[in-house]
Amino acid sequence: MLSPMDAGPGARDTVAMHPTCTARANLPCRAEAAFDLSADPARFPTLFRGYGLIPSIRSITLLSPLAVGCTRRVANSDGSVLTECVTALDRPGLHAYTLSGFRPPFSWLVRLGEARWAFTDDARGCAVEWRYTFTPRVPLSRPVVALLLRCCMQPAMQRCLQAMGEAASRPADTVAS
Repeated sequence: MLSPMDAGPGARDTVAMHPTCTARANLPCRAEAAFDLSADPARFPTLFRGYGLIPSIRSITLLSPLAVGCTRRVANSDGSVLTECVTALDRPGLHAYTLSGFRPPFSWLVRLGEARWAFTDDARGCAVEWRYTFTPRVPLSRPVVALLLRCCMQPAMQRCLQAMGEAASRPADTVAS
């Protein structure tokens, strides 16, 4: 079941659902190239520049080879270090993971984040949909979490997809069709 705002960017929750935000873009590359860029621990941090209260990513460290169940450490510009655990990996169509280890004040509001990337080749290159769903610590925190997602996280994600599009348009970052 999708929330009423799920049809467009900045989606948010209904009373029964967890707060969600979605960013979409068409990238000038094939799905394989977009997938690889989203999962690349060396290139992706340069593309996620944050927005507002959402810090940029400084580095991603794989703790084991990229596969379902592997763990990654994400070091951010604010000094926080988050943990990602890959829950789905089906190149070139799907990349999903959980995000945990938030620090206050976000940790007071949220228990867990779940990200899902979907990649589909189309006539213009690749359609990308990146969705985050957050599990609030308590139901009363939902409106605050939804506001933070709409004002900070969704713009950070959209900005990242724009940077991915720019990177994918450079010959060194693309995969031949």
